[in-house]
Amino acid sequence: MRIRIDLAYDGTDFKGWARQPDLRTVQGELEAALGSVVREPVAVTCAGRTDTGVHARGQVVHIDLTPELLTAVAGRYEGLPTDALVRRLNGLLPGDIRVARAYVVPDEFDARFSALWRRYAYRIVDSVELVDPLTRNHVLAWPRALDIEAMNAASAPLVGLNDYASFCKKREGATTIRQVTELSWRRQSDGIIVGTVVADAFCHSMVRSLVGCLIAVGEGRKPVEWAEEVLAGRVRESAVIAAHGLTLEEVGYPADEDLGARLAITMNRRTEDELDG
Repeated sequence: MRIRIDLAYDGTDFKGWARQPDLRTVQGELEAALGSVVREPVAVTCAGRTDTGVHARGQVVHIDLTPELLTAVAGRYEGLPTDALVRRLNGLLPGDIRVARAYVVPDEFDARFSALWRRYAYRIVDSVELVDPLTRNHVLAWPRALDIEAMNAASAPLVGLNDYASFCKKREGATTIRQVTELSWRRQSDGIIVGTVVADAFCHSMVRSLVGCLIAVGEGRKPVEWAEEVLAGRVRESAVIAAHGLTLEEVGYPADEDLGARLAITMNRRTEDELDG
């Protein structure tokens, strides 16, 4: 029985998502809580492995449990067994992780490979009057004013199916070709600048590298055309901006009947031939 779990966390005090020996991670805390509830080891698969200091409102994971184990978790709880699982997990998890919901999904569902898109937000304040110490762990305080129109103009050529090698920490055997469907900036009524990035997937440090590049344009250190030149160069040269302004907001999935087809697509490694097409 496959179960989807939606959760949120404040990444400030975690060494990223992925389990690491002797380090506090989100996966480590969640698997420990699941093991206590189920009384046996439970491995989780997530939609996106967030880096150290990155937050999430819409992280998705899946686990596999037998019906018997889920029934045992529910005990005398009168609601759905998955609701009992949520209650028991939140009773054990630390305050910087909360499970929002859990429910049974088709066996073809995979939190990572079934995803159609991930949406991240990066938050910045560029005026000393707007810096709020209560949000210092979630909003980047930038010392110079940013030109949102210039950042949006520089962002436009970065949208599409591209090789984002210039914005990624390369991993052996992994492709850096991604489909970015949105990269935009807006200033909220409270003055906070929010950058939204949506893509089918992201490679390591890609969002923070994109943000670093566009901030350089926004403060006038680089011309608008520079971002497109960096992309075309396929050589990493933009700075990776601080992690704490970044939040995984949402992950989108296909309808249940399309899960199998989606899995076949994402398991097929992309090549440069697609770019030529």
